[in-house]
Amino acid sequence: MAGWTGTGGGSRRPAGAGTVLVLRLLFLGLLLLLWGLASATVPRGLIPSPAATAEAAARLWAEGRLQTAIGQSLLTYGTGLGAAVLVGIPLGALMGMVRLLGRTLDLFVFALAATPRVAFIPLIIVLLGLGTEAKAMIVFLGAVMPIVLNTYAGVLARDGELIEMARSTGASAARIQLHIVLPGALPFLVVGLRLGATIGLINTVVAELYTAVTGLGGLLALYGNTFRMADYFVIVLALAAIGVIVTESLRLLEGRLSRWRLPDRP
Repeated sequence: MAGWTGTGGGSRRPAGAGTVLVLRLLFLGLLLLLWGLASATVPRGLIPSPAATAEAAARLWAEGRLQTAIGQSLLTYGTGLGAAVLVGIPLGALMGMVRLLGRTLDLFVFALAATPRVAFIPLIIVLLGLGTEAKAMIVFLGAVMPIVLNTYAGVLARDGELIEMARSTGASAARIQLHIVLPGALPFLVVGLRLGATIGLINTVVAELYTAVTGLGGLLALYGNTFRMADYFVIVLALAAIGVIVTESLRLLEGRLSRWRLPDRP
């Protein structure tokens, strides 16, 4: 979210993008400083220095290991997350639009959302094996629940007065759902996509650890078990970078799709 700065009279206004960028860079510099201090004080080289991590990243990239692992993980992640979007948004919207269906299914959806996805991994391996399909299914199970629940909540939060006004003008039920209900649910939907994308990335690593050990998760296990900490930190930072790129892309998408909304009033 954009930062806020104070103005006269106690009102607030969003901080400019340049200010936010500068603050983020300053905070990144602080993190690098703390990282360097930690690497110099923690014994036995458990925390590599930023320079050693950069050298390890350059070596892994030159060897081709990093690109290969990123490609394998992105394939698993993208397949599972894409399937979660295709299933979660229509299901959540349908549950919100058809109240009887929503009240029937929401108990089971909440129960499934509260169940650790790791519990399903042995069954998934038995059914789908150890390949990409099994990994994508694990990602799907983690990502789909936040998307379903937030879409469902967004549709339930529809503006009743606006819907009645549209009905009084003769708008059909389909037009009301398409032009009022779904656009109003957009903020909830994007939150669900962010949560689903984050959990899906975590489940990507889990899937690669529990099934065939490949991708970034496989390298994470390899370098962690052999205490190659500089290489290990490269993989952790690569996962963090993927998470930032995905969530920021969703933030930009939300901004473009939400231009029709009125600005908040003080």
